Amino acid sequence: MCHTYCFYYIKKLIMAPSMNIAEYYAGKTLFITGATGFMGKVMVEKLLRDCSDVKKMYLLMRPKKGHSSKERLDDILSFRIFDRLKAENPKLFEKLQVVAGDILSEDLGLSPEDRLLIQEEAQIIFHCAACVRFDMFLRDAVKMNTMGTKKVLELAEGVKNLQAFVHVSTSYCRCELPIFEEKLYPSKHRPEHVMHCVNWMDDELLGHLQPKIIEPQPNTYAYTKSLTEDLVSQYEGKFPIVIARPSIVAAAYKEPLPGWVDNL
Repeated sequence: MCHTYCFYYIKKLIMAPSMNIAEYYAGKTLFITGATGFMGKVMVEKLLRDCSDVKKMYLLMRPKKGHSSKERLDDILSFRIFDRLKAENPKLFEKLQVVAGDILSEDLGLSPEDRLLIQEEAQIIFHCAACVRFDMFLRDAVKMNTMGTKKVLELAEGVKNLQAFVHVSTSYCRCELPIFEEKLYPSKHRPEHVMHCVNWMDDELLGHLQPKIIEPQPNTYAYTKSLTEDLVSQYEGKFPIVIARPSIVAAAYKEPLPGWVDNL
């Protein structure tokens, strides 16, 4: 996969200097959103294969088109990306546990039991879920990318032993800038104000104001990603945060399969 990562560390993560990545993940329990997407599938496969001592991964998935969350996981594991793991060590898939929920639902649609389970056991949260459509109506983009992230952040506040909250953003969240550095850029508007506005404005008014609201950004995706980074940064003092900014995602170079690409 062709991409680069730009990491902004808001709060330094505690990791022994001599510890490698696989050692860090050994015995850890993860909660992951967006595992059904391109980046999510790649990350789950890579973690299982190269950090095989990870304890467990809870994957947030919503039922879709008559298929339960568990059935969706079975479908995802049928992708060729997981063939190598199936051949080498299929027992690793036992570390995956589906948690039924939805980014767009109140409290992520989690049952009280599942919410408590995550808050008791999770140590690392990867928030990958997002809508990457460039032509999405502003209200829908804010609900998915910004409000959805807020719900995951609120869940994270109750996690007892949270060691890292990793928010997957994009290198194009401020694509109007000629030089983009590894630092936080305040968004044009306060996230709270925008979330409030899209809740009370009707479609006609919001559609009329949308070009003015998002400028100089070219689309609602870039705008809401910038807005959401600002929102995530507000939780700086509550738990360790990492913002990851992938660039353009294309076909895999070598891993997990040469030339592999999703959704084509």
